[in-house]
Amino acid sequence: MIKNKVLVSWSTGKDSAYALHHIRQADQHEIVGLLSTITEEYDRVSMHATRHELLKKQAERLGLPLYPVFIPASCSNEIYEERMRNVMINVIKEGITHIAFGDLFLEDVRKYRELKLSTINITPLFPLWGMNTLHLAKEMIASGLKAVITCIDPKKLDAPFVGRKFNNQLLNDLPLDVDPCGENGEFHTFVYDGPMFKKPISISIGSIVERNGFIFRDILHENSAFLP
Repeated sequence: MIKNKVLVSWSTGKDSAYALHHIRQADQHEIVGLLSTITEEYDRVSMHATRHELLKKQAERLGLPLYPVFIPASCSNEIYEERMRNVMINVIKEGITHIAFGDLFLEDVRKYRELKLSTINITPLFPLWGMNTLHLAKEMIASGLKAVITCIDPKKLDAPFVGRKFNNQLLNDLPLDVDPCGENGEFHTFVYDGPMFKKPISISIGSIVERNGFIFRDILHENSAFLP
């Protein structure tokens, strides 16, 4: 069977990682790379603030090439769409026909992706769409996925949560009005181990930075393994 070539929209977080895992398990498509947006001035994955170095480590563990989209720190929607479109033109030439997203239930986000991709004949995939987010979070953890919170919105979640591991204790401690997967932007994560990786990434937890109304926790690559 000839499989469609798929890029995974890769934030370095748990949802994109688990979307990739679902696609691989279903074995209906061929994942050929990771599409990541990187803020030029900081050399970090946008919003999640993951160092480019760690993004590359994830790609190595997945055995997949990176397709970076570089954007400025102060990026208008017009600039974002222009740079994304330029990358898309090149991936189409490589025979890539689909992009997979880890979106869970935000209808406006899904409609935006569908609209923009329809103009260049790329088909979006949403392998986790509509799943109960508490059940999904527990399934991720049970699968062996390991992640740490790299960014929080302090208007939605208290500052001490940044830098915590994504585990069952975290789920128990989250306020009731916070989505267990952070789908409403409450928090973002970095995945350092899981069933989608060949081997874990050794990390340590760095300093806290507040910027543009968000609180970030730096994640560093280390030779010694992070907490299990």
